[in-house]
Amino acid sequence: MKYPLFGLVFSGALLIGGIAVAHHGWGSYDAGRLISVTSNIQRANWENPHVTVGVTHENRNWDAVLAPPFRMSARGLNPDMLKPGTPVRLEGYPSTRTETELRAERIVVGGKTYELR
Repeated sequence: MKYPLFGLVFSGALLIGGIAVAHHGWGSYDAGRLISVTSNIQRANWENPHVTVGVTHENRNWDAVLAPPFRMSARGLNPDMLKPGTPVRLEGYPSTRTETELRAERIVVGGKTYELR
């Protein structure tokens, strides 16, 4: 290669750019419109990059994006607390891209509120 330093810098920029694109930002949620959903959990996925739960809201199935697993654990939540059938209340912001998705700011499980951010 004629310019080895350029090739190294260019490769690094592509790698870092790919990583940044791989993780979504929170800009695609309407932070001016807080909604509250009280429902039983239909399904739960405790995995990176974010824990997700499926709930019913206004007769529709919604996907709620929670915090990453390490943060959930740090807040005192664990996978056994979010099993299907468990009643929860979620408070969060609806997606501006996906009609039935919300970013949860807090979750109430077993009468206890957990802040997720």
